[in-house]
Amino acid sequence: MEFIAIIVGGIFINNYIFSRFLGLCPFLGVSKQIETASGMGMAVVFVMALASAVTWLIQHFILVPLELEYMQTVAFILVIASLVQFVEMVIMKVSPELYQALGIYLPLITTNCAVLGVAILNVTEDYGFLAAVVNGTASALGWTLAILLFAGIRERWVFNDIPASMQGFPIALVSTGLMSIAFFGFQGLFRGILF
Repeated sequence: MEFIAIIVGGIFINNYIFSRFLGLCPFLGVSKQIETASGMGMAVVFVMALASAVTWLIQHFILVPLELEYMQTVAFILVIASLVQFVEMVIMKVSPELYQALGIYLPLITTNCAVLGVAILNVTEDYGFLAAVVNGTASALGWTLAILLFAGIRERWVFNDIPASMQGFPIALVSTGLMSIAFFGFQGLFRGILF
């Protein structure tokens, strides 16, 4: 039951975009087309899941035994940067078109505060190894769901008559706020089922 609560919480209730407001830079930058949004989502899922596993191991087997907990943020950022470099090299080899479409936003996963946020949250919530990996994966899937839904909305803006003062980031921020309110409704829906 704990894992179901973590999964539902990571995807819907505590969504990193709509509830925690983390990871907005790549969310707003790469969400213009569903194809690039899905590529970024897959990259974030891979990095967040693997970062959750590796940072948990580093925290519990290196930092805590050596009493170096104060180095947590630096160690976690190094792990995340290494994983992002790996993902960047793989995408460049496998899909050069996607690599070009993602552009500067792919290396920005390194500074995506949602990835660092989930690694730190796993420590502060005192999750076990499996729960940390499940939380990282569910949070990444929630982030991916958010960016895919938003990309679908942004693709439809082409067919709408949006006032000049609202075009671009203003309408993006208003739409994100409205989606956040919609996701807020999941809190009451699942509270009765899970708890």
